Amino acid sequence: MPSPNTKPISRWKAAGIHFAISALIGASVGLIVFGLWFPPPYFAAAGGEHLMMVLVGVDLVIGPLLTLIIFRQGKKGLAFDLWVIGIAQAIALAYGLYVISSSRLIFLVANLDRFIVIAANQIDDVDLAKGSRPEFQRRSWTGMQLAGARIPDDAARQRLIDAAMGSGKDVQNFPEYYVPYAEISKDLLKRAQGVEKLAGKPAVQRAVEAWLADHHRDAKDIVWLPVTAHVTDLTMLLDKATGEPLQALPVDPW
Repeated sequence: MPSPNTKPISRWKAAGIHFAISALIGASVGLIVFGLWFPPPYFAAAGGEHLMMVLVGVDLVIGPLLTLIIFRQGKKGLAFDLWVIGIAQAIALAYGLYVISSSRLIFLVANLDRFIVIAANQIDDVDLAKGSRPEFQRRSWTGMQLAGARIPDDAARQRLIDAAMGSGKDVQNFPEYYVPYAEISKDLLKRAQGVEKLAGKPAVQRAVEAWLADHHRDAKDIVWLPVTAHVTDLTMLLDKATGEPLQALPVDPW
């Protein structure tokens, strides 16, 4: 029985406490999602926005809202009801995290004239096991790995044609054709374009000029290639001399 000096807790305060706890958990999840699995600017480009909105909706809205509805201090069975809400919320959060983690970004693959963002669910286990190097045989939990993709010889090329026609997969979906980025960077540079080619795209041009100013770089030393992602394309800036990827800008170069 509560002490006579104990102030009753209103349903709004209870819901507020629940919201604060949920927000703390949500912030921790956000650090993982935004910091490792979908780093900016790849989050929106890869379609992580929708997944995160669902997760936040469950974590920050539904749980506290249910507490607001059912809470009444002294109500019989209140502790049980709150436990049920907490467990249901935890299950929903765990499922949401599972869905997001299965779509996390694991490879940034350079191929011919572009970079391609690859999610964990875009490579089959059997193909992952055939990765050309140990680092290409696992799905990273700590961010994308940079790789190049080399088109195979004629004997294996038919397999890619069949895969493209059957399931829409291409060389970037088969880690056995991955090589260290340094091995293809020179070939990639041959297809890269100078930033002056972006002059007809005001939004892209502004983003590039802002980046150049912030990083004290000269436009003549920078080239770009597109980054293909699930929802929208990005613009990757490269060092013209070395081919090193410098920054993906959240603007579509097309």
